[in-house]
Amino acid sequence: MSELRGVPVEGARIVVTGANRGIGLAFVQEASAQGAATVYAGVRDPGDITDELRATGAVPVRLDVTSDEDVTTAASICADANIVINNAGLFTGTRLIEAADPDAARAEMEVNFFGVLRMTRAFAPVLAKEGGGSFINVLSVAAIAPTAFMGGYSPSKAAALNLGGIARAELGPHGITVTSLIVGSVDTRMAAHVNGRKEDPRDIAVAGLAAMTRGEWTFDTDFMAVDSRARLARDPVRYEKGLGKLLFADELRTGA
Repeated sequence: MSELRGVPVEGARIVVTGANRGIGLAFVQEASAQGAATVYAGVRDPGDITDELRATGAVPVRLDVTSDEDVTTAASICADANIVINNAGLFTGTRLIEAADPDAARAEMEVNFFGVLRMTRAFAPVLAKEGGGSFINVLSVAAIAPTAFMGGYSPSKAAALNLGGIARAELGPHGITVTSLIVGSVDTRMAAHVNGRKEDPRDIAVAGLAAMTRGEWTFDTDFMAVDSRARLARDPVRYEKGLGKLLFADELRTGA
C-alpha cells in the first residue's frame, strides 16, 4: 500500500468512463450514494443514456476513450475532477492468433490500454492542479495470467496493469495515487456467456472505492480474483494450463 492515501469519496468530483451500464454505472451510483459532490458520467453518446444512469443525477459527458478530441474536451469540462475511474473496456470474444477478425486485438488494446493511457495523460494535470487526486483502473483477473479464451483482452489488461504501476511512480510526487482493481466474474453484459457465481457490480464499486481511499496499489475485489491469485501463486504452470483448456470448453463456468 502506498504512503499516499486516496481521495475521500464524500465531496469528491469524480469522472467515470464507460458509465452507461455495468460496473461503470455501479461506480456512478455508489459514488453518488457516498456523497460525491459531482459525478461526471463518461458515455460515448450523451443523447443515448440509460434510465438508470439518468436517475443518478450524474453529469453526462461525451467521452469515447479512443478519441483524442473527446478526452481533451472532457478534461476541460471536468476541470475540477480529483478522482478518475478508468472503467471503459472492450471484449470482442475473438482468439488472438487464430483470430476471425485480425483487427479485434488492436481494438481491445486501443480501449483497454491506450484509452487508459490517454485518460491518464489528460487528467494527471487536472488532478495535480487540485493538489493531488486518485486514479482507479478497472482491470481483470485476465491481467495477471495469460487467459487464452479472452484473446486480445488478456494482453490489453496486462498492459494496463503495468501502466498503472508506471503511472503510480511518475505521479506519486504530485500527490496522485493509482489503484489497479483485479476483478473476477461480474454480472454484466461482458460476462453474459459465463455461468455460475457472478458478483454484483455494486459490490465491485464499493470494494474499489474503499481500496482507492486506503491507497492500495493493486486490489483483488472479489472471491474469484482472490482465489485466482492464490491458485496462480501456488502453481503458476498448472493455473495457466487450466486457463488454456478453457479455450476448448463447451461452456464457461465460475468455480464457486
